[in-house]
Amino acid sequence: MSIISHNFKASSLHLSFSNSNPKLSLPNFTQSLNFPNLLQVKCSKRTKRTGKLRYPSEKKKQKLQQHNETDVKNKFEGVWRLFKLGISAHEDPGKDFWGVSEPLLQEIAKVLEFPVASMLPPEAFKVVRKSFDARKLQKEPKFVYTVDMDVDRLLILEPRTWEFISELEPKVGVIERVPHGRSAGDLISIIRNYPKRNETAASTDVFGRTESYKFPNTRKPKVAVVGSGPSGLFASLVLAEFGADVTLIERGQAVEQRGRDIGALVVRRMLHLESNFCFGEGGAGTWSDGKLVTRIGKNNGSVMAVLETLVHFGAPSSILVDGKPHLGTDRLIPLLRNFRKHLQELGVTIRFGTRVDDLIVDVERVVGVKVSDSSCSSESSSQKLGYDAVILAVGHSARDTYQMLLSHNVDVVQKDFAVGLRIEHPQELINSIQYSGLAHEVQSGRGKIPVADYKVAEYVNRKDMVTPLNSGPIDRSCYSFCMCPGGQVVLTSTNPSELCINGMSFSRRSSRWANAAIVVTVSSKDFEALNFHGPLAGLEFQRAFERRAATMGGGNFIVPVQTVTDFLDGKISETNLPTSSYRLGVKAANLHDLFPAHLTAALQHSILLFDNELPGFVSKSALLHGVETRTSSPVQITRRSDTWESTSLKGLYPIGEGAGYAGGITSAAVDGMYAGFALAQNLGLYNGSMDSILGKAQTAGFFKY
Repeated sequence: MSIISHNFKASSLHLSFSNSNPKLSLPNFTQSLNFPNLLQVKCSKRTKRTGKLRYPSEKKKQKLQQHNETDVKNKFEGVWRLFKLGISAHEDPGKDFWGVSEPLLQEIAKVLEFPVASMLPPEAFKVVRKSFDARKLQKEPKFVYTVDMDVDRLLILEPRTWEFISELEPKVGVIERVPHGRSAGDLISIIRNYPKRNETAASTDVFGRTESYKFPNTRKPKVAVVGSGPSGLFASLVLAEFGADVTLIERGQAVEQRGRDIGALVVRRMLHLESNFCFGEGGAGTWSDGKLVTRIGKNNGSVMAVLETLVHFGAPSSILVDGKPHLGTDRLIPLLRNFRKHLQELGVTIRFGTRVDDLIVDVERVVGVKVSDSSCSSESSSQKLGYDAVILAVGHSARDTYQMLLSHNVDVVQKDFAVGLRIEHPQELINSIQYSGLAHEVQSGRGKIPVADYKVAEYVNRKDMVTPLNSGPIDRSCYSFCMCPGGQVVLTSTNPSELCINGMSFSRRSSRWANAAIVVTVSSKDFEALNFHGPLAGLEFQRAFERRAATMGGGNFIVPVQTVTDFLDGKISETNLPTSSYRLGVKAANLHDLFPAHLTAALQHSILLFDNELPGFVSKSALLHGVETRTSSPVQITRRSDTWESTSLKGLYPIGEGAGYAGGITSAAVDGMYAGFALAQNLGLYNGSMDSILGKAQTAGFFKY
């Protein structure tokens, strides 16, 4: 419709109103055209940001919009993805239902503008994401779905939807066409099926390189993988599937023996230095909540490959759909057994209870490792083993390994991390804070809605609080870390003179406590303030507070504690301490004596801010435990972004959380997976690109855990 505008003399327009009906009195139109003095009204043209001036969010939206516009030429083929389909918690079947329910069909029908929801065939839809949204800005708590709609199948089962599909228009974040592209499935299937899709060996990847296997005619290359955490396991899996001769070396024990060693610690206070909550099969994440969330993004192909692989080894398929997937220790243990069995069937040699004491270096290249029996200190157990490459997949608690690397002039640099305290509330209180009247639906993890968790973060600076002069840097981030709903506080010390704690929970999250670390970021300025310098300054910083916490607890792994209210008031909680889930005992202490004043002030201020977001967070029933220092690695072992190889020592491949490139089970597994492909390329086992299968890897040094 065209719009015609005319210029009128302002005084030529008269409005007259009666008491009941207003009337518009228009001037004589022809006369108005003869007025010489005309009122000119021009609308300014909106300036559009282009090129580098566009915000990142605008660039992303434009890219997605262009992609969708070019990908909807045929609306009646392939898959459409429907986002943000919300169902009230009262109407939804509950957290353990992952199918297509009647209420969900009703929401789908609204998007399609299809009049009768019951006529839509559930078989044409697949739930790809389900999460629970209890934010206060919502009218009521609801489950939020992302659903894939198979248009081909929908039209076969219900042809009357044709007209409604023809009216669909893509809208970023609401309804989008899912492109055909990267492979789906577990890592084993991806590797084994890949040649079948490229039988002619003429296929090229996005970089123009020919993709095919290239197995050498000589002996298999020998690779040592040091550490059986997620990064080590996935690197071993990739290399073994490509035909390498892999030896997986783990200083700790297999999960069966490791469980007994942890039992001895919890019941009889016997700390096994090489088999505990940090060391052993599966890494530190085995005895944890088993969280699988990652900032890499669940839609990332590499993340989905990791999750599919975990399902292949026994994880429930719900982790592929759950918005906050987690396993729990009880599920991780049998999963790791299955993982181990598969590796052994591929010919991987697994050596538990074996510590790598040194690298064997020849002309600035690693040619092997020196190992010993970790259960004894006898020199007679020492062995030298030759390898073509060594993948270093140790955890962030392998402090002796960092020292060993420095002796070979390996480039190890400081990295920021976070320290703080672990706070514990009654789970019922957290349920009430988050869900209000729906809290009764939790039922110790067996109800309709998930056990309540939280994630809080704030930024504090010097203007926010009063601190002593010359107290050190104060601008820092404060946040909750590793929140374990329905869990317990556990000991993660690797030395009897040090005290460090963490949280864990089982799959049902059914305990009566909720715990999380409340931490503040620390950097080189904090280390220097305590006279710690050099690459391992952060490590010494950690150790200083772990030793102080052990002293405050009185030894014997007793943890110093203080109620939140008393911590804010600066007084000792002497009587009537809330019960703690920590099984080795707690002792009332003034946790102000633990950290420097500026860190304590930041923790106090952040807790008050968290209470604004979660009213009731500051409570007499909330108990602070000291100390949590091992949130992530205090160092980074530098490596090349294209080959994963150390920048200072050829043949060495530092990966995972201990090397400073991951922060959690999933991101560590992804890092190990890419490293496995990179090394397979370097050894001539594979001549393709991982990028074309699962997407571009995160750039080395960019922390997106």
